[in-house]
Formats: sequence, structure tokens, C-alpha cells
Amino acid sequence: MPASNAPSGRRQPYARGLDLKNGRIDLSHGAGGRAMAQLIDDLFAVAFDNPYLAQQHDAACIPMDVGQGGGGRVVVSTDGFVISPLFFPGGDIGSLSVHGTVNDVAMAGARPLYLTVGMIIEEGFPLADLKAIVQSMAAAASSAGVSIVAGDTKVVERGKGDGIFITTTGIGTVPDGVDISANRACPGDAILISGSIGDHGVAVLSKREGLAFETDILSDSAALHGLVADMVAAVPDIHVLRDPTRGGLAAVLNEIAMASGVGITIREKAIPMATAVRGACELLGLDPLYVANEGKLVAFCKGEDADRLLTVMRAHPLGRDAAIIGECSDDPHRFVQMETAFGGNRIIDWLAGEQLPRIC
Repeated sequence: MPASNAPSGRRQPYARGLDLKNGRIDLSHGAGGRAMAQLIDDLFAVAFDNPYLAQQHDAACIPMDVGQGGGGRVVVSTDGFVISPLFFPGGDIGSLSVHGTVNDVAMAGARPLYLTVGMIIEEGFPLADLKAIVQSMAAAASSAGVSIVAGDTKVVERGKGDGIFITTTGIGTVPDGVDISANRACPGDAILISGSIGDHGVAVLSKREGLAFETDILSDSAALHGLVADMVAAVPDIHVLRDPTRGGLAAVLNEIAMASGVGITIREKAIPMATAVRGACELLGLDPLYVANEGKLVAFCKGEDADRLLTVMRAHPLGRDAAIIGECSDDPHRFVQMETAFGGNRIIDWLAGEQLPRIC
């Protein structure tokens, strides 16, 4: 496999470090933007430093026989879900927790196999709602072909939680010859997206705020491993896969540019977006590039493989609106730029604050 285009180890430090003596956590530290990336790099990555964490991916790819020279690789990922409201158009916290973790494992090119589940439930939470969430998780896991094999339940006092929080860990295996990681993007790579952006975030916000639009907007929450399997079978040398959840497409592109040491240019006209989502974002003053998705992926591959990969993606139900949206360049500044619909250029920076809290 080609070597990474970026230096090994942690990303370049931020110009202004965390104030670890007097600083405090705020919502921006969980938003998927610059503050969250800085928290991870300056605190967690320093404390937990190891070669697997340094992969800078949503899932770690680990040899099955660590230290013994054995073959095969296992992929492990963990995720927490604190979404509000718990039930939203197109899904709920139960199905979302399964889809989100399955997708994190799949973004390494792996086949998801098992999940573990931890639930923190607030005293007074309705058993009928808990049953609905558990049944939704079971249905989502069954549909994805994964088994929930272990779990933990904790109950906190009334007022000490917010209904229910769920943490899931996913385990899968990655085929030999597949090397997909956030630090493998190269100049000349094409960038593809599997479909329209912003559906999940707008659907959740509409439910949270009691908004009604002329057309129903549903979350795109879905398990993407079947689509990924088809993509890897057609183009085994996919360089990067990511699902643009918190912080949306903008955050993912900035993460990859930073990890791989490349510049990225995307074209606004090429990015798929539902008319209703575009209208809702304009009405609410949201930038759709930063709105969360839960059933879309971004892929980086060699330019000569892009058309073949696009054809395969469009042949799958979850990729029928796939598009080539940009390419990578040799840029020491690692800028992400967008060619706007009006013919200009715009820098797509990290999300500075929290555009939509509690979105996943």
C-alpha cells in the first residue's frame, strides 16, 4: 500500500493551546469543529498516545495477535449518543446508536460483526419509551447483520441525566489488502460523497423546535457497511472513508486535510442537497456544510478510479445520488476551499462554535 502523505504521529499543534489550568468544557468541545479537534489532540491524544490512536480514524485497526506476529486485523470503535429529542423523523436514539457505530467500523473498510451497549438511564424514564428504543436497536442490529453481545445499565437520580444516554462499541474485521485511513489522502485524489447532505440535522432540529415544512424532512440514518463492501470490492485501494456526522462535511474535510497534509477543493454545484433541506437551512440561517449526517459517507480515491467507484456507489440504494465533489492538491497550508456557485472561492474552515447541539 502507498505510504501516508502526512507525517506520522499527531497532527500539527494548534497555534493556541488549551488552557488546562483555568479553562472549562463548553458545548463547542463536542461539536465536531476546531475546539473538539484541539481537545482531542492536546489532551486525549497526549495522555493515551499509542500507534493505534495515532491512526486518527473513528475506528482503530489492530492486529488480532498483537505482539505475536499473527495475521488478520480487527477494527474497534466506540461512540456515545446524547441526541435530543430521543425520537425524531426517520429514527430514534436506538437505531441511531446502532447505525452510527456500524458506520464507524465500516469506514475502515471492515465488516461489522458485534456491538456492546452501555445505557445511562434517568430515574423516572418511561418504560414504554425504553422498550421502544430497545426494540429499535434490536431491529437495526438485525437488519445490519450484527449481534449485540454485551452491555451495561446504570440509573442516575432524577434530574441528573436527560432521559437516556447510550454508548456503543463496535467490532469488525477488515480484509487483507485493505488500508483505509484518514491520513492516506494524496494530491490528485478525487473526493466523492454518497448522497445529499444535511438531512439528519435538519430533521432533528425540526422535531426539537416544532417546525413544519412543506415537504417532510427525514433523517438519513442508515447502516452503510453494505455500500462500503461494494465499494471496496470494486476499488480495493480506496484511500479514505469517513461519515460526516458532527460538524458535517466541512469538519470531515478539514480533519482529512490536516491528517493527510493535503489541500482540498470542492465544488458547491456538485454537492447533492435536497431542495427542502436547502430551503430550511436558508430559513434557519444554517450552513448545510456543517450540518450533521448519519447515512452518508465521503470517499477519497485515485483520480483514475473515481468514475468506477461512482458507478458502483450509484448502483446501491444508499448511494444512488452519489457525486464527485472535488479533489486533493499539494498544499502545505492544508486549506479546504470551495468553488462557489457564483464563481468565487471560499475557505471552508473548522466549525468555530456549536451550530446544532445534541444532534447525535
